[in-house]
Amino acid sequence: MLQKFRHIHVLGGSGSGTTTLARNLCKDFGHLHLDTDDYFWEKTDPPFTTIRPVPERLAQLRYKFQDHEKWILSGSLVGWGDVFIPEFDLVIFLTLPHEVRMQRLKDREISRYGLEAISEGGHLHEAHQKFMDWAAQYDTADETMRSLKLHQNWLKQFKVPVVHLSGLLSYPEQLKSIGQQLTQS
Repeated sequence: MLQKFRHIHVLGGSGSGTTTLARNLCKDFGHLHLDTDDYFWEKTDPPFTTIRPVPERLAQLRYKFQDHEKWILSGSLVGWGDVFIPEFDLVIFLTLPHEVRMQRLKDREISRYGLEAISEGGHLHEAHQKFMDWAAQYDTADETMRSLKLHQNWLKQFKVPVVHLSGLLSYPEQLKSIGQQLTQS
């Protein structure tokens, strides 16, 4: 089913599972996994503090796209990466209930940095809180920021199949839903 798609984009709100799904699909179908965070952010310690200039992001992604026959890009490139819309032959859009997504993000932050670092008084607390506040707005914000509304409108530009996976689904359930939606389109 997914073998015929060479260039896949998996997107959704932070914590919706885009990276996990993309990694699983790459493992099963032989694609290279690329993540927008690796191009959007400069490599820093701590991570995610310095935004890479758009021309550099585009050049690095373009190079990866040209260098590999099959790839899956996870994350969001809405706005800054619109030039790549024609590159995709399948788009998978993930949504989760707000509470589930936010708990996943909290768990991920603890796993990455440790509870002490992100807790009140920790050296990463302020950055953590800023990120969580930003991520919490995804479901209700307008199109002036990365939001559900922005993603939904952006997806209207695609002339390729757009699969929507909603809710807590296991990987086998995701595969089944993708297959069903592709058969119907």
